[in-house]
Amino acid sequence: MLNSTSLPPLGPPCSRNPLLTQQVIPGLYLLVFVAGILLNGVSGWIFISVPSSKSFIVYLKNIVVADFLMGLTFPFKILGDSGLGPWQLRVFVCRVSAVVFYVSMYVSIVFFGLISFDRYYKIVKPLLTSLVQSVGYSKLLSVMVWALMLLLAVPNIILTNQSVREVAKVQCMELKSELGRKWHKASNYIFVGIFWLVFLLLIIFYTAITRKIFKSHLKSRRNSISVKRKSSRNIFSIVFVFFICFVPYHVARIPYTMSQTETDYSCRSKEILLYVKEFTLLLSAANVCLDPMIYFFLCQPFREILCKKLHISFQAQNDSDTSKTKRGNTMHDSTDTL
Repeated sequence: MLNSTSLPPLGPPCSRNPLLTQQVIPGLYLLVFVAGILLNGVSGWIFISVPSSKSFIVYLKNIVVADFLMGLTFPFKILGDSGLGPWQLRVFVCRVSAVVFYVSMYVSIVFFGLISFDRYYKIVKPLLTSLVQSVGYSKLLSVMVWALMLLLAVPNIILTNQSVREVAKVQCMELKSELGRKWHKASNYIFVGIFWLVFLLLIIFYTAITRKIFKSHLKSRRNSISVKRKSSRNIFSIVFVFFICFVPYHVARIPYTMSQTETDYSCRSKEILLYVKEFTLLLSAANVCLDPMIYFFLCQPFREILCKKLHISFQAQNDSDTSKTKRGNTMHDSTDTL
């Protein structure tokens, strides 16, 4: 039980369906963990051989690191939620592992936003040069992104500081101090705001990129069908991952956070919001399995090295046709690294 210095729980304890929370959800996380570690292990192995010659490659490498870190947190959640580990493991999940999970997720989201901005600048505004397009600046920006996410998240570790003895069910919110609960709520709102801003910018940037590519190839009247198909595929892969993995969770997160930090929610409402949050969070976790698909579609050097390591003949589609256009180099970059 919580010791005498701990804050009282937010409302009476509410029942949960053990089949869902202790068996189904941990089992699904186990599948995502195995697939994610394998796919991101291969992606990391490939990216070691990919030179950081462009800013978007620097951003992709950061996403690989973030996804791998996220995947490493899954075993703690699986053991903690299933009840197979000791109660101390659940405390560790609340204080550390869950924070690393969220930091990794939002780092990935921000870097996808930076990739969309980078592609927009190089394709829609190709005649403009900027410091932000340099590799050196992208590396500095990467450090700043990690630092910002940690600055928002680390207080959730520090302020989850209430002492606890052995208990059957450890509730994360009960481990937080009063300031910790307020910071938890505030940081959640900030993270959700970051996501919706990135998602909106991603749609705006890629809509502009698509229009630019289509107009250019309609003017040249060469290879417009294949380029349209290819650019649509690349854009769709990113928007698909965002819409499937992240949008449902960020719709559910605000009401769930309010149910955690406020007392005017019934047990039934809290239970439903918990299930919605857990299943939509699982979709967000599945992002680690889908991101390698984006690397393959987005980055030609990644495809080339992957095919080389697998001893598969690689043919860069549209290379010869694209080179015939007046803006061959620009269009090649726009379609192969969109």
